[in-house]
Amino acid sequence: MPGQSGPRPRQDSRAQAFTDWVVQVCREDPGARSALRSGLRKDLDSVQRMHRLVAPWLPEQRSRDVERAYYAVAAMIAAQPRSSLVPAGHRAGNAVQPGEQEAARDRPRRLRTSLGTSFAMAVAEGPGREKEMRAGAAESRLNILTRQGINGLHRHLPASVGYLRTLGVDVDWAQLLEDLGHWRARSGRISRVWLQDFYRLRSKESVGQADEADERELAEH
Repeated sequence: MPGQSGPRPRQDSRAQAFTDWVVQVCREDPGARSALRSGLRKDLDSVQRMHRLVAPWLPEQRSRDVERAYYAVAAMIAAQPRSSLVPAGHRAGNAVQPGEQEAARDRPRRLRTSLGTSFAMAVAEGPGREKEMRAGAAESRLNILTRQGINGLHRHLPASVGYLRTLGVDVDWAQLLEDLGHWRARSGRISRVWLQDFYRLRSKESVGQADEADERELAEH
C-alpha cells in the first residue's frame, strides 16, 4: 500500500498495475464495478463509493489532477460493457493487487498507444461503407478533445471513450491515465502525439488501400 517503505514504483508501472486491477475487479465483482461506475463525470467530492477501491492506489505525492485522473479512468473502465473487460496483455487473475505495486515496477513496460491511435483504429476497423463517415466523426471528436482545458477534457472524454469501446476498439487505459493526469502542464505535447498518431495511421491505411487497388487492377489485365 502507499506508505510502505522501499523504492517507489515508477508512475507508469503504477498506472498499468492500477488499470489492470480495475479491469479485473470489474469483471469479478459487480458491486465494485457499480461503485466505480457511479463516479462517471463526477467531481472528486462526489464519489464517496469509489474511495475504498481507488484510494489504496494513489501515489503519496500527487497533484489534484493526477488524483482526479485515477478516479476518472476507473469510472470509464467500469462503464464499459462487461464483455469488454479484458486486461490488455494479461490473463484473468494476473493483475497486480492493491499493495503489490512495488512488484509491478520490475515488469517490462508494454508498448503504449495514444488515444489518437485508438481513434484511427476505430476508422480502420469500421465497416467499409461507413469508413469515410467514421473518419470524419473520429477526426472531429479528437480535435474537440485536444482543444479542451482540463475541466473540458473531463467533461468530453467519457463520451468519446464510450464511443470507442462500443466499436470494440481498445483504449490504453494506463496511457490515458498518465495523459489525463498531466494534461494541465503538457496538453500541447499530448495533443500533438494524439493527432500525429491519428493522421499517421490514417495515412498508412490510405496507402495500403491504394496498393490493394493497384494490385487488383493489375490482376484484371
